[in-house]
Formats: sequence, C-alpha cells, structure tokens
Amino acid sequence: MKLLLDTHLLLWLVSEPHKLSSEAMTLIETPENAVSFSIASLWEIAIKNASGRADFAINLRRLRRNLIENDYRELPIESEHVLALSDLPVIHKDPFDRILLAQATAEAMTLLTSDAVLARYPGPVRQV
Repeated sequence: MKLLLDTHLLLWLVSEPHKLSSEAMTLIETPENAVSFSIASLWEIAIKNASGRADFAINLRRLRRNLIENDYRELPIESEHVLALSDLPVIHKDPFDRILLAQATAEAMTLLTSDAVLARYPGPVRQV
C-alpha cells in the first residue's frame, strides 16, 4: 500500500510517537507499505514554525534528512496535484490538507490523517 502522511502524523512520528495510534504505527511500520511525506508538509511546518507555533518547532533540515535516510519517499508538488484540487469539494479549508489529499488522489495513495474533518472526504483518506 502506498501511504502519504499528513503533517501532524509526520511530526508525531519523529518527535512524539506516543501520540500515534497503534493503527497508524502498524501501517507505517509494515515493510510492504511505501510511506511518503509531501513537500507541502515541509512547507507547512516552515510557515507555522516561523510564526512561533510550538507544535511545529522542529529543525526542518534534520527532519527531511532523517526521513530520507529512513527510506520515506519525498513527494514533490506537481501541477497535476494542483489541478486535482478543483475536483475536491470544499469540506476542509486548510490549503495544506487539501493539497495533501489532492496529491494522494493523483498518486493513488492513501492519505493517513488524525483530522476528522479531512477524513470526511470521499476517496483515499483514512483517519488513524
């Protein structure tokens, strides 16, 4: 299964793994699953860290390096992903969450999230 982690799951994975559900950990740790992170998540972390949000305070370069070193796939934002945004109903207004879902849809991945609003979208999103 191809998985895309939302930003909070990504942050919890590296800094507060106890916040991840057992279902999330099982999916992430299953060797047959290909786990990815999005450039959109790095962008969101950079913006929210710069604004002083304590829950986003992390060394972004170290985060990226550690993810890549641990075989997580880095997913760039492509024009196809941006175009897929127009197919999404307006359930969630957060632009970062919307682009993550559009990426998951375009790439035939499952977006893993802890966000109940984001999980209301039809399609490849799973609340864990």
